[in-house]
Amino acid sequence: MSKIAKPEGPRINEEITARSCRLIGVDGAQLGLFGVSDAQRVADDQGLDLVEIAPNADPPVCKVMDYGKFKYEQAMKAKQARKNQVKVEIKEMKFRPKIDVGDYETKKGHVMRFLRKGARVKVTIMFRGREMAHPEQGLNVLERLAADLKPYATVESQPKMEGRNMHMLVAPIKGAFDDEPAVDVDDSEKATADEKDKKEN
Repeated sequence: MSKIAKPEGPRINEEITARSCRLIGVDGAQLGLFGVSDAQRVADDQGLDLVEIAPNADPPVCKVMDYGKFKYEQAMKAKQARKNQVKVEIKEMKFRPKIDVGDYETKKGHVMRFLRKGARVKVTIMFRGREMAHPEQGLNVLERLAADLKPYATVESQPKMEGRNMHMLVAPIKGAFDDEPAVDVDDSEKATADEKDKKEN
């Protein structure tokens, strides 16, 4: 025979099984020992709920409150706490081993903007055809980028080959951009970079 899952949260009103309780009023005042049925009447008279807040106490502690409002406030606090947690994004920027200076500077700018916004960046070198015979060219690009980003980022994952690509992960240094205003990556620049990637692919 399967057990019925116990509902989450404290017992309220008729769910309370104890015969007596130590009662706390809606204003937080200690009202003393009450039979649970009497405590329920106190809550009912105020149009509120009787909530068992310390079931393991002897006798258990119950409080008169608006349980619906209490649950709503708790949910809002939890939502705010989740909102305040820092989300660390991982962006990706693709380079070619024989990238020209102008394209390198443009893509480096994108990496900088991602770092400025607090994101980690996966830098990928894409090898095509005979380029696979010279992985050191891709490594040179990554080492050059790591050196250029040194004041702003640390290399979290050293360059390594995976299939036809070489990857490196960089993470922003905390406080490195404090004196600079946050700048979003311009959509038109992103589109241009994406188009270049498509052509190179």
